Amino acid sequence: MSERAAAAQTDDTAFFGHPRGLSTLFFTELWERFSYYGMRAILILFMTAPIAAGGMEYDVGKAGAVYGTYVSLVYLLALPGGWVADRLIGMRRAVLYGGIIIMLGHISLAVPGEQWFYLGLLLIVVGTGLLKPNVSAMVGTLYDQGDVRRDSGFSIYYMGINVGAFISPFVVGGLAQLPAFQRFLESVGLSPESSWHFGFAMAAIGMFVGLVWYVKGGKYLGDRGMHPAPAESPEAARRLKRNTALGVGGIVGGLVSLVVLANLGAITITPQGVAQVVGVSLLLIIVGFFTWLFMASEWTREERKRLYMILVLFVASAVFWSAFEQAGSSLNLFAQNDTKNYFPASWFQSANALFIIFLTPLFAWLWVWLAQRRRDPSTPAKFSFGLILVGAGFLVMVVAASLSASGVKVSPMWLILTYFLHTVGELTLSPVGLSAMTKLAPQRIAGMVMGVWFMATSAGNFIAGTVVGLYASFTQSEVFGAVAAFSIGAGVILAFLVRPMRRLMQSSQSTDT
Repeated sequence: MSERAAAAQTDDTAFFGHPRGLSTLFFTELWERFSYYGMRAILILFMTAPIAAGGMEYDVGKAGAVYGTYVSLVYLLALPGGWVADRLIGMRRAVLYGGIIIMLGHISLAVPGEQWFYLGLLLIVVGTGLLKPNVSAMVGTLYDQGDVRRDSGFSIYYMGINVGAFISPFVVGGLAQLPAFQRFLESVGLSPESSWHFGFAMAAIGMFVGLVWYVKGGKYLGDRGMHPAPAESPEAARRLKRNTALGVGGIVGGLVSLVVLANLGAITITPQGVAQVVGVSLLLIIVGFFTWLFMASEWTREERKRLYMILVLFVASAVFWSAFEQAGSSLNLFAQNDTKNYFPASWFQSANALFIIFLTPLFAWLWVWLAQRRRDPSTPAKFSFGLILVGAGFLVMVVAASLSASGVKVSPMWLILTYFLHTVGELTLSPVGLSAMTKLAPQRIAGMVMGVWFMATSAGNFIAGTVVGLYASFTQSEVFGAVAAFSIGAGVILAFLVRPMRRLMQSSQSTDT
């Protein structure tokens, strides 16, 4: 970048002291998250609702398998989505195409019919894989390397995510579940049971608004993200296009073959079967990556210490998200079936975002205040706190489930307290984990480690969905108790590892300096 362009970029303070392009990405992501979290708030409720009430009447095991597979793939496909942008179409087009595919997915969900339902989920997974990693990456392109506004810009952007996540359950969930809206549908001659599909349609409208904002605000982004990264050579570019065409052709051919075989009755495709394939694939990818990582011989002694840290934090993160992400599955079902319905169950999904909005500035101040007094907890200690807090939230749910076992619905405050504890746990683990990965990853595999780090979220989401299937064999109290014990146990084990891990981090950092 030239000095004149750099100066112009620094002088751009049109959006709360930040570049005007941040407003474009802020509202694009706000509306994308509006569509995602709004749909997620009603997804498992729609699948388990009786057919007479407009739902799909899946048992909780089947619904959990679909939910877990879906939310897991949403995060997993961020890896190829970033690669497609970097190598083939650029970040700008990836965000645009991803948003269009997401919108089509929500439109498909708005159409009654099981085939439209699964097509909609598939489209949203693909679209989110394209949009999510690249819109975030574009925020970083708005600032020079030394621009002190960068961290603040990401904080503003993160706030947009949570504003969208806070509003959407009220709007989408309200359309899907409010009796008043169902009575309105009936008054105009429409089936009140179709209210679920109006909720899905609202998610499509939210994504459409985001796309309009993105296209109209594109002029404030200049040429950032317009082109993929340049290939090393013309031959490399040709090889990349050829291999990509072969890969895409193979995937499309495989999917078409599966559909044909399923229609002919030669094979049976079930949600549980797909979930098993996704789960095994996730496990093989994770084990394969870390096996390759530790089998490689080129690591220095200090780099190998860092890799041990990355592995421990990866496992801790996967355990955390496996508990935390039950907000959309087991906790959502508890809100629907066992909580006093003063308002639609989907509205509870706004609690986490609301707590994030209010608590994030407090935690940002807290870490600085503790660091100034040299009492800032280490990364492993913060992870330990996060695991114990998410487990404590499920201890609260053990009590709530025990009270509801007699057939009496419990106060909404049990869930609110649980979501509060989970949010505090999230703030001690999630942003800290991202920061730790950037510090610990050896420079030559920094991008790869960050990509695999997000797979911990994918694995956690998958487990969170499949835990619901345990309801067939255990009571809610037993399931919540097992989740609490697993999370708190992992937190306690990590607490015992804090000192040796802190020594590993200090020795590697001292070697770097």
